Amino acid sequence: LELKRMSVSKDYRGRGISKALCGEVLRFARARGYGAVVLSTSVVQVAAQQLYEGQGFRRVGAFSPSLLGTLLCFQIFHYRCDLPGH
Repeated sequence: LELKRMSVSKDYRGRGISKALCGEVLRFARARGYGAVVLSTSVVQVAAQQLYEGQGFRRVGAFSPSLLGTLLCFQIFHYRCDLPGH
């Protein structure tokens, strides 16, 4: 299962909403028999990286989306959370 474009409005950040949403995605995936949840985030989204790592995701890859991205050291990180029983 791929988690894409999760976002919480700036006015509501810091209230645990992202953590709750991420937890719900993981519960949804487990209940439906998925073996893992994957997602991508960028190098500049440090808070998102911390959230995902705190929820059990591990970084499994990285790439630069373009030559300009390479020159600017901009990377996209791939994360994966393996679900128990698979």
